[in-house]
Amino acid sequence: MNNESYPPLFNQQSHQTQIIDIDEPIQDLEDLDLIPIIDLQCLSLDKLEEACKDWGLFRLVNHGIPSKLMTQIQDQAKNLFSLSFEHKQAILSSPLSYFWGTTARTISGAALRSPKTISWVEVINFPLVGLSESRFEDPLLDSFRSLMDEYGRHQARLARTIYESMAKNLGLDSRLSKSYLSESTGFIRVHRYPRIPKGNQAWGVGVHTDSTVLSILNQDQLGGLEVFKENKWILVKPIADSLIVNLGDMIQTISNDLYTSAKHRVKVKKQEDRITINYFVFPQFDCTLQSPK
Repeated sequence: MNNESYPPLFNQQSHQTQIIDIDEPIQDLEDLDLIPIIDLQCLSLDKLEEACKDWGLFRLVNHGIPSKLMTQIQDQAKNLFSLSFEHKQAILSSPLSYFWGTTARTISGAALRSPKTISWVEVINFPLVGLSESRFEDPLLDSFRSLMDEYGRHQARLARTIYESMAKNLGLDSRLSKSYLSESTGFIRVHRYPRIPKGNQAWGVGVHTDSTVLSILNQDQLGGLEVFKENKWILVKPIADSLIVNLGDMIQTISNDLYTSAKHRVKVKKQEDRITINYFVFPQFDCTLQSPK
């Protein structure tokens, strides 16, 4: 396998067998679609509460994002990632960033990766603040910027609606809790998990929890996301026009551990590139989190 759009390291390592190595025993992977479903058009606070406590993750349907927009984003993301590695490095500059082999970054924004723990992923980071005013010379990138700006406004709406329902369930002081989710912190990460030779598998992202208040995932139809529950890894099946909402460490803290920050991972084992669009949002930078008494 050799593809000029991939980081050179991926082309080098693709000739070697990719061995998944984890520190904990591998549990049975359930193939059933057990993920709780939350319907935004008739939002049940009780169902939301149960999903937040028991899973820390749920499938969101009837969310109001046009199917056409979700399809356009997936298609344009594929086009953008298919550009040569060198071209992507050249055009994906501030305020955007492009990195690979890890989803972790240093405070300065540099990719934090180790040759021993290479993740099979490429990432384009889109900060949403000021994105509508930004312009890029590359027409494909500027077209994608416009889609990201529209999509980001939908994501901010969803995050606010879901968070306010959580805050109501938790009995948070509304004067304080408004700062616990700030649209100005929101950003989108577009991930490509490159195809891998038949019979091999690798980590796209290793086992982790998100540091956010909320993360909202738009995944394509290939799958690979797994969530850990009751000592089993459960496959989060792709379902068209649905989103996956993941609770992060911040909301677990805000809820005084009543809600769960879901432990999850991404496994790559397909012979086709996988694309996901992830929205992340945090509290205001200067706020102090207070759990309900």
